[in-house]
Amino acid sequence: MNASFPADALPPMHLLLAAPRGFCAGVDRAIEIVERALERYGQPVYVRHEIVHNRFVVDGLRSKGAIFVEELDEVPDGAQVVFSAHGVPKAVPEEATSRGLDWLDATCPLVSKVHRQAERQIEAGRHILFIGHKGHPEVIGTMGQVPDGAITLVETLEDVAALNFAPDSPLAFLTQTTLSVDDTAEIVAALRIRFPGIAGPKAEDICYATSNRQAAVKAIAPRCQLVLVIGAPNSSNSVRLLEVAQRCGAKANLVQRAADIDPAWFEEVETMGLTAGASAPEALVDEVVALIASLRALTVEKVVTTEEKMVFKLPRQLAD
Repeated sequence: MNASFPADALPPMHLLLAAPRGFCAGVDRAIEIVERALERYGQPVYVRHEIVHNRFVVDGLRSKGAIFVEELDEVPDGAQVVFSAHGVPKAVPEEATSRGLDWLDATCPLVSKVHRQAERQIEAGRHILFIGHKGHPEVIGTMGQVPDGAITLVETLEDVAALNFAPDSPLAFLTQTTLSVDDTAEIVAALRIRFPGIAGPKAEDICYATSNRQAAVKAIAPRCQLVLVIGAPNSSNSVRLLEVAQRCGAKANLVQRAADIDPAWFEEVETMGLTAGASAPEALVDEVVALIASLRALTVEKVVTTEEKMVFKLPRQLAD
């Protein structure tokens, strides 16, 4: 800091709080599905994979009676099972049905929309170039909607250059919903140059929440020496927020909660930014703000770039 302060005074810091941040409509819906299933069917309710990528959320649901498993063979006969918000290959609900399991699908409706697009492109005789991150549950789920070999994964511009399809091949592209808006635009542009006739979705596949949170970070990061992103390291949308902040010139760190913060990060920082990935609850934001306020004389400025009002319906089995 340029100024000196009395030994018993906390040095000042200005906090730019990004909005929108945190839970999106798809995450709200997925969590509510598990909670309502527990209320309606009793404990335990099994959940295939993390319902969303956030340890705090998963631990909270576990304390209420949810049991998280990796595969359906860990679910006993006759149990209630929920599929995560990231979506699953078609084979998963088919297996659940064949075993007579009662299942609920918490797949985000915007991910389900991509699944339907994939099916339509295959029906139209096109091979799909899917822009996404290898191994991410959403990518596995989407690729599992169509026959093996019908989708080619594209992660980078280098992958586009390496594609060996003829320029006039019947192709379509789709994207994971939680990607970098800027990176994806570059890849789509490269695909259109290589394959002028490639078909694409009528509307943006990257979900509104991902786009909105990245735009909010772009609004605050240029004013900050440091940006903290609350989110899990396996949360694609949270990691993308970190990258956006860094590209804006700010130092940025990803934390899961306040305990992950090193107070040394705040040295020489006069203005910092704070946001949260779409699967991080507001309780964790409050926790981080409280910690910072214990270390610095904090002033908070909420920076709103858009208002979100999206709400998704629950599955009919749980509707009131």
